[in-house]
Amino acid sequence: MPTMQLNEIRKEKERQFTFKNIAPLKEMLDNLPKFKVDNIKFNNAIEIDGEFDEELIYQTARNLMPWRKGPFRIGKTFIDSEWQSFIKYNLLEKHINLENKIVADVGCNNGYYMFRMLSQNPKKVVGFDPMALFKLQFDFINHFVDSEKLHYELLGVEHLPLYEHKFDTIFCLGVLYHRSDPVTMLKQLKASLNQGGEAIIDTFIIESNEEIALCPNRYAKMRNVYFIPSIPTLKNWAEIAKFKEFEVLEIKPTDLNEQRKTDWIEGESLNNFLNEDGSKTIEGYPPPIRAYVRLKN
Repeated sequence: MPTMQLNEIRKEKERQFTFKNIAPLKEMLDNLPKFKVDNIKFNNAIEIDGEFDEELIYQTARNLMPWRKGPFRIGKTFIDSEWQSFIKYNLLEKHINLENKIVADVGCNNGYYMFRMLSQNPKKVVGFDPMALFKLQFDFINHFVDSEKLHYELLGVEHLPLYEHKFDTIFCLGVLYHRSDPVTMLKQLKASLNQGGEAIIDTFIIESNEEIALCPNRYAKMRNVYFIPSIPTLKNWAEIAKFKEFEVLEIKPTDLNEQRKTDWIEGESLNNFLNEDGSKTIEGYPPPIRAYVRLKN
């Protein structure tokens, strides 16, 4: 029954590819020719060299804007994404071992972290994100990488317990504060782990030793930020969700080097979400600080 239910959800999500703003992009990618790829490097930027139609690559990448995660370089086209995602991944990389593991990346966006994970030789990596545009960006990059280990699902964290198998490691980065019921989300992650598995999460936090959480109406111009916990509160949530271990890996402010406006996005970025000196959000709250945490099943 869960598999049948999941297949119905997949079909519904795939209807996005018929939408008038998405269908032309999918057709564009379906018609993208195969190119000779000479070299791929999974460095701070995913770098791909080969024999390309440089103008076609550039125009295809521009049509797939906005690019939030990255960066990527395909031939001469450098996709300078809003987020310098290597800062987060490099911070986490020293804490993880994905060798021969089955991995999920929940809220994977265009799959930047998934591509970076390939250097650790996982058995399989499944990305979960319900947004069709991000899936098309992933398909564009994987057109060149062509990895059979990577799989992309137009699904959200709420669908994880229905999935065909469980995972050894689940990454869930930048998702928790967007959920109106964070404890339920943590329970969904736990239910989707193999015995002894781990969930790697990051979330905004408020600096306090008390068991409190900020509940903003809007935070850094985002309406869908429901709870920003202190570390003690986050630990309590994990205990309620029945995780056996709680380990803070890193705590880091988000700065204007990590997130900034570039020519590859539309609209505003972090600089527009903070006050003039960067000491508070535009609403007067403390500026974004993230905790990176390991939860063990």
